[in-house]
Amino acid sequence: MKAMKRIAAWMLAAGMMLSCCACAGSGGSDPERPTIKWLTTGDAAAKPIGPDDRIVQAIEDKIGIELEVIVVPEGNVEKVNVQMASGDFPDIVTGAWGTSATQQWIDDGMVIPLNDYFEKNTAIKQWCEEEYQWTAFDGKYYGIPFITQYNAANTLIILRQDWLDKLNLKYPETLEEMKTVLTAFTQQDPDGNGKNDTYGYTVEKPSSSMGSTNFEWVFFANGLEYADYALDENGNVIPFFEDPSFIPSMKYIKDLWDSGVIDPEIMMNDGVKAEEKFYQGRAGAVVRPLYRHVARHENSLRQLFPEASIAYGRPPMGSDGSFGINKQGKNGMLTCVTAACKNPDKAVELIDFMISEEGCDLLRLGIEGTHYTRNEDGTIHYNEEERAKDAFAENGWAHALAWGSFYWPLEAGYMPDTEPNKERALESVELATQAQKPNLIKTKTPAEVANGKALNDIFIQYFSDMLQGKISIEEGTQKLSEKWRSQGGETLLAEVNEVYKKQ
Repeated sequence: MKAMKRIAAWMLAAGMMLSCCACAGSGGSDPERPTIKWLTTGDAAAKPIGPDDRIVQAIEDKIGIELEVIVVPEGNVEKVNVQMASGDFPDIVTGAWGTSATQQWIDDGMVIPLNDYFEKNTAIKQWCEEEYQWTAFDGKYYGIPFITQYNAANTLIILRQDWLDKLNLKYPETLEEMKTVLTAFTQQDPDGNGKNDTYGYTVEKPSSSMGSTNFEWVFFANGLEYADYALDENGNVIPFFEDPSFIPSMKYIKDLWDSGVIDPEIMMNDGVKAEEKFYQGRAGAVVRPLYRHVARHENSLRQLFPEASIAYGRPPMGSDGSFGINKQGKNGMLTCVTAACKNPDKAVELIDFMISEEGCDLLRLGIEGTHYTRNEDGTIHYNEEERAKDAFAENGWAHALAWGSFYWPLEAGYMPDTEPNKERALESVELATQAQKPNLIKTKTPAEVANGKALNDIFIQYFSDMLQGKISIEEGTQKLSEKWRSQGGETLLAEVNEVYKKQ
């Protein structure tokens, strides 16, 4: 019998209302089909789930439950944290990985270890013990972690291919070639308008929360080995700006700045502004994500320049062949079963199905014969009219439940055949992943969670001051090290050194 659906909403202790993307069940009135409530951030870009969503119904029938999926507005993790702090627990909760809030869930016994359920839930066992074995706390896994861009990346330096062609240049393979290209984009009138109105390079402002300058490709080319820290000659963990690669890298970036090659407004740019300057022909190079965005970047550029095209490739190498641009991720989500759950077997079974091959196929493709058909040669035909009735994204992209909690398309390696420029999009991921640098310390330590952003703020300020010539690079590096260490860095380093030695 088709389950009646109802829209559910939970009032937070702070007076905030959670919007419910998908809700199911008859309130648990059928003792054979208990209600499982799942509170999650979901994904802000995903479609809302309607009350009669057939994918939710298929999951309910598979597991034997009534499912309520409560998605907080705009993927707001803080609202999840407030709900958990109120003591009104769901059965399953998805919060941010590596934060003080989720650590508190574990420390206070608000969520349960999953180890005892491994035997019957092999997808979870494999996920934890093979992919994320380092996420255990004293040998116990208190949730299913999903670290964004842990084993995949999609960011590269995008150039104007038509400008390269006009100036008889190729995509640069070395730091010196990149400097030559960016200088030519600035000084040689690549758009042919007779005006000195172009910059070689634009990018969004450095991010304290991500610990990124958006010039990582320079540091990695000069020999920086890891994405988060470095090691000194004695094998001790040190901040990356104390590595020998830092000063030469800063001098390279400063030279570009002093030559007028870098957009002087980068400290005010966000990602949208940086892209707009590239699309408007004001800059010939920008660092941006590719993958699903390949077609978007090129189409946006061609709105003003119909004959334009983009180029991307492996980031430039240094003198010893080193290269890189992407940092291995440390941030993500953690999906847990709460201690208040009355049917933990069913809750764990639901999670296991969601990350299983069968579950992934259901969330990506839908129900065969309804949402898609498979041709004899194995190709998929998407029934967009039927998919639109449920919470599927357009053009073959996945159902809303497939986004945000356990994987995103990039991490899952998923791309439908309907995606324009599919081959180029997948190529961009291959190149970007080759240029991804691993972390020395896989997870965030408590000190890093508590003080990481404040310490990154110190670095960003000195980076900006050195770039703009307010302090010399040598003096700035020394003072940066002193202040960073005195403002909590020493405590952080003691902690990460201990983790590194155990690791």
